[in-house]
Amino acid sequence: MKPLRFFGFVIILVLLVILVGPLVIPIPPLPDPVPVQDLTDSDSRFIEVNSLQVHYKTYGSGEPVMVLLHGFASSTYTWNDVIPALSEVGTVIAYDRPAFGLTERPLPGEWTGDSPYSNESQVAMAVGLMDALGVDKAVLIGHSAGAAIALQTALEYPERVRGLVLVDPAVSSRSGIPGWAEPLINTPHFQRLGPYLSRSLAGKEGDAFLEAAWYDTSKFTEEDKAAYREPLQVENWDAALWEYTLSNRGTDLELRLGEVNQPVLVLSGDHDRIVPPEISEKIAAELPNARYGTMTACGHVPQEECPEEFLPPVLEFISRLFP
Repeated sequence: MKPLRFFGFVIILVLLVILVGPLVIPIPPLPDPVPVQDLTDSDSRFIEVNSLQVHYKTYGSGEPVMVLLHGFASSTYTWNDVIPALSEVGTVIAYDRPAFGLTERPLPGEWTGDSPYSNESQVAMAVGLMDALGVDKAVLIGHSAGAAIALQTALEYPERVRGLVLVDPAVSSRSGIPGWAEPLINTPHFQRLGPYLSRSLAGKEGDAFLEAAWYDTSKFTEEDKAAYREPLQVENWDAALWEYTLSNRGTDLELRLGEVNQPVLVLSGDHDRIVPPEISEKIAAELPNARYGTMTACGHVPQEECPEEFLPPVLEFISRLFP
């Protein structure tokens, strides 16, 4: 065989492996799923909202009503250390956003209209949950990606939002997917491999991602890690996480901050490596009616890492809204 013909053959073979391999390589199944009912807590509740069974918890009573929206890869667990103090001043509702925790995870073909994992559907879920629980108006407390949903809810349903607490807000017009990968996302290869790639959240890569959210990783206990891994035992969690990734490619929220008229408190951990404090401060500066504060020796999850610093400014802000 001539050298050029040989190398041409090799190149074609490599291209075939790249193009066809992902479509035929067997993908190992997940371990047998654990029924959601076996993972619930004593205070877990479920309610149907927009055709989904939503896992939520509620504490306290009366006004104000505070709705807590967790961030990426999280659940109601993230609020455990601050819920007792918040529930002393009103009603607290924490829920698992679609794709996370114990809320139902439908797959393509099981819904009509918009994906339940899109930003628009997440906003509709927040308002739908308020409707289902008889809440007319609430203070939305959102962390990271949950802060973006809180902001978008305030923009689309201003009459339902009394005020906002945005904790290390992940508000960006850029997708979390690298630019070079964007054209590949909708190919059959990624559609097949995407859920498998999502499983990295349950491995060492996931642990590294979670630890990066802490300033003092010694405070991130084995109990914490187990709580984050627990929802990764339900059926199709990997496929749902991939659908969430496909549905959220950035928003225009950065361009609409000036439209938010509600009072806002923006908080940031001073050692946040995921959403640096200067970004949170910039967001606060562009909001017409916002205050900004930092918490010392805190990373991206101050409600978990330093609740004793998180609570005073939040409670003061709420007391100003409801004197």
